[in-house]
Formats: sequence, C-alpha cells, structure tokens
Amino acid sequence: MKRLLSILLLAIAYLLFSSHELFLKTDSYFLESGQASELYLFNGTFDVSENKITRDRIQDARIMGPEYEQDVVDDDYYDKGNSTFLRFKAGQTGTYVAGISTIPKMIELDADAFNEYLDHEGLEDTIEERKQDGSYANGAKEKYSKHVKLVFQVGDKKTEDYNKFYGYPIEFVPLQNFYEMGVGDSYSFKLLRSGKPLKNHIVHYSTSMPGKDAHENENSTRTDENGIMTMMPTQAGNWYVATIHMEKSSEMGVDYESNWATLTFGVKD
Repeated sequence: MKRLLSILLLAIAYLLFSSHELFLKTDSYFLESGQASELYLFNGTFDVSENKITRDRIQDARIMGPEYEQDVVDDDYYDKGNSTFLRFKAGQTGTYVAGISTIPKMIELDADAFNEYLDHEGLEDTIEERKQDGSYANGAKEKYSKHVKLVFQVGDKKTEDYNKFYGYPIEFVPLQNFYEMGVGDSYSFKLLRSGKPLKNHIVHYSTSMPGKDAHENENSTRTDENGIMTMMPTQAGNWYVATIHMEKSSEMGVDYESNWATLTFGVKD
C-alpha cells in the first residue's frame, strides 16, 4: 500500500511539473503610446494557466523600451484565477521587451517518472546521456527555474529595443524586429546560455489555434553552430518559442539543473 501511494505521489508530481511551462503574454501585442495595459503569466501551457506564480518566486522583472525602463515591484501585480497579472503604462512609440525570471525550486522523481518527464519534454540529449553513463535506472533531484520574455510594439515607430539582453541564465534574443515582418517571413533568434550561444539545442515553437492547444501543433528545430534558430509563422496571431536546457549539477544534493526559456510575440498578416 505504501509503495502504491509513493508511486501515485511521484506520478502526480511528474504531471504537475512537466506540464508547467511559463509564458509571459498580453491580450494585445500592439499598443498606443501612454496606453495602460497588462501582461500576465501563464503557468501551464500557452493556452491554459494551471496556477499563479507567487511573488516570492519572481525576480528580475523588467519592461524596457525606447527611453523607458520599469523595474517591476510587488504593487504592480495582482492575481486573478490561475494567472498572475502585471499592470504597466506604455511609454513613447517603439518596440518593447518585458522579462521575468523565477528563483530555482527543487523536485525529486524516481527513475521511471524522471525518464518519462524527459521524454515528454523532448530532452533527447539528456536521455541519451543517462543511457551512456549508466544513470538511466536512477531517480533524480532536479533544480529548475524559468525565464520568460515578451516583445510588443507601441505605436508605428519600430526601434532597436527589440533585442534587449536581460542576462537571464537562458534566454532568446530576436535577431530582427518582428514588427517589421509578417506571415511567411523567416524569424530568427539567438539562444544564449549564461550569455553564450547554445548550439545544436532543441527549440519548440507554435501558436494558438481555435479549438486546439498550441502544444498539439508544436514544431521543433535545433539551433545552429552560432546558437541561432529560425522559424516561419504560417498565420497571424500570438506565437512563442520555448526550450529547456538541462545539465548535470556539481551542487551537493542536486543531480540536474534545468533552465526553461520562452519568448512570445505577435505576428500580423
């Protein structure tokens, strides 16, 4: 009975953890100068938030644009349902980037649950590494944190602020101003780990579609030798790129450290 309960608890932990990607979103990626608006955190999938993010987990939250920088404080947030909302007011016309990073948390899974989680998230390289080094039959203690960004446009003037580097443990940096582009164009990003290009790394991307979760329509690619990945939006709407970087940890009591990154943006026809 105790063994069955343990298995059930591990399965629940796996399901709760593995399904929780973090996205920074907004109702409109196109605002006017001086417009009051809101960003919100979805913790779950791109279309459904399963729980809010408590303030004690949030760090290094900023909104940056042309001659504009808002260092977010606790009073800027409020919770509604399973989402965390962030109030702000747009500055002058231009292209803006918002970002939020979370402090690390720990999770411990047995071998079956951990391997299933790796498979579910497409972490092929970690699976292969575990098979090669003989740890595939072992459970794991993992430290994880999440780092999310959003690019939006205020007014008509396009500015170079789209490529702001936040210095997160892992992050996407756009290589073009997407608001000068549209459906059918090639959108390129550089993926950075500790500020350095992360090469040959799996990245996922997708968009919301009526009656279908974005993850069901997700595509995958790998970064090149310079840490660059390219995707082509097939329709207008709200899009994302996402990845997880997992590596063995030398920290006592930690087997693996993972850093999750997403970036969301709007695409016009």
